[in-house]
Amino acid sequence: MKNHIISALRLTLVMLVIVGIYLGIVYAGSKVLPTQGNAEIIHYKGQKFYANIGQEFKSPKYFHGRPSAVNYNAAGSAGSNKGPSNEEYLQMVQRRIDTLKMQNPEMQNVKVPVELVTASGSGLDPDISPEGAFYQAKRIAKERNISIEKIKNLINNQTEKSLFGPSKVNVLKLNIALNQLK
Repeated sequence: MKNHIISALRLTLVMLVIVGIYLGIVYAGSKVLPTQGNAEIIHYKGQKFYANIGQEFKSPKYFHGRPSAVNYNAAGSAGSNKGPSNEEYLQMVQRRIDTLKMQNPEMQNVKVPVELVTASGSGLDPDISPEGAFYQAKRIAKERNISIEKIKNLINNQTEKSLFGPSKVNVLKLNIALNQLK
């Protein structure tokens, strides 16, 4: 019995050291990032927004982000937990597709980018693909009476290219830049 307790204590101490080293590496690594591991805060028109948390935009004059399974509540981050064979989930995605096509009638025959009709695992993804932004470009141009070329240039300027992953567009930053577009 005494040998088991001593072995368990040794294992506990070894694991505490390993986990402590791991946490130290992760913390030090986060300080190398541009935001130093903190939220990216944007101050706009006297309000504070978090660029790394999805925001809801309902107006047709703005780009819309991914749907949220948690109604954009950062305190309740979660996915829907419904798989692609779940009938209720498939109906919800189809309703989103129908709504999106109704909001963007000039895109009826264009394939809908998947992120515009499916929520992310956290329900708070702030980014869409450039294709998701271009899908909405004609609606934005029409609503704001701006040329489609200006909207496409704006999307290209707001696209963040990644060395390892796909390109992405932060919807909050894109909409703020859209408001500043003359």
